[in-house]
Amino acid sequence: MDFLRLKQDVPSSPAFILAKQQVEASLQALAHLRELSGCRILYSIKSLPLATVLQWATATVDGFSVSSLFEARLADEITAGGGSLHITTPGLRVQEIAEISARCSHISFNSISQAQRLLPEVGDGCSPGLRINPKFSCAADARYDPCRSHSKLGASLEDITASPLLRHIEGLHFHNAFASRSFQPLLGTVRRLREVLQDRLHGLQWLNLGGGYMFDQIADIAPFVELVRQLRETYGLTVYIEPGNAVVGRAGYLLATVIDRFESDGKTIAVLDVSVNHHPEVFEYQLRPALQEESPGGAHSAILAGSTCLAGDVFGEYRFDAPVAVGQRLVFEHVGAYSLVKAHRFNGYNLPDVYACDAGRMELLQHYSYRQYRAQWLSDGAG
Repeated sequence: MDFLRLKQDVPSSPAFILAKQQVEASLQALAHLRELSGCRILYSIKSLPLATVLQWATATVDGFSVSSLFEARLADEITAGGGSLHITTPGLRVQEIAEISARCSHISFNSISQAQRLLPEVGDGCSPGLRINPKFSCAADARYDPCRSHSKLGASLEDITASPLLRHIEGLHFHNAFASRSFQPLLGTVRRLREVLQDRLHGLQWLNLGGGYMFDQIADIAPFVELVRQLRETYGLTVYIEPGNAVVGRAGYLLATVIDRFESDGKTIAVLDVSVNHHPEVFEYQLRPALQEESPGGAHSAILAGSTCLAGDVFGEYRFDAPVAVGQRLVFEHVGAYSLVKAHRFNGYNLPDVYACDAGRMELLQHYSYRQYRAQWLSDGAG
């Protein structure tokens, strides 16, 4: 969606804007994939647990995947207990397991020891499974790689085959890809899974292939369709996928306004009313978010910097056809996933207002107040 014409109509800045049209387009692409393959779709709410997104997705997805009790509560409340609700996390606590198993339809224990301790506490309505570490690395950056050395995520296939636990679980879960635009990592992972576990797969009811794939951006879906067909027909498995970024990543926009402009060592610095702390993965992974106003061949450049005192609060250097000016609005795109959910108020700068955009109409979903900031740090009950 082109916000270049709409950005002046947004009532406030900074603002996070979620485009309903793009979320629905991504969901329809996933629904088509489900129709062809027979897989089931779970929206991974850790990417953006905004209630509006869950409500938009409910009509299309088969359920949601969560990573904590709070996420499970939120999904359960918003969907009124409808659809599947899957959880996997290293952080399962014994005092939470009763509520988690009451709210969730599926639970994938993160380790054999976690399963041995907590499996007896799982209620009858919750299908138990195990997260596996296939030792099949697909991410070049170890910070994203669940199969890195000494990984905390999942039990190795070799340990599973040597354990009697496999007789007491109903499914397996893995997630070892990151933002992949090819199904080759998935094909290789399942190949290894079949080689190691062999006939043991016949004793299971479901297999969760995880997320990490940009499903709506992969042109050749035939390998995925055939893979799911084989798993369903050969082993009788119900096959799940967990897209998150693929649902909301390209639907999110961060609107900013230039509040200062000056020269530093021969380059123009444009200070914005947002911060990388509103999209922390920019700083964590040195990402350079796409900017709608950028002109790669433009004659003018500026370093776009955030408004906090952190020296590294910088989005990057961008080129423009005309010099940036104080008061000018700029729009970062493709920031729908892992932005708001990680955002924080470093230096006391407020979080962006949150809007939903539906056919050009902006609806304010959330405005964060000083009262909320104050309540985080003062416990005197005033405000």
